[in-house]
Amino acid sequence: MAPLVLVLLLVLILFGAGFALKVLWWVAVAVLVIWLLGFIARGTSSSGGRGRWYRW
Repeated sequence: MAPLVLVLLLVLILFGAGFALKVLWWVAVAVLVIWLLGFIARGTSSSGGRGRWYRW
């Protein structure tokens, strides 16, 4: 009984990790798209040059 529980626990952990990693990939792609859109659509500063669109 114990080996069966350990195998099921291992399957559950691996399934959860795979799902979390897939979600993290989608989050990374979304952040990259937002960053690229912000980089392309950044406004001009008061001195005429192109300023930073982020604050860090």
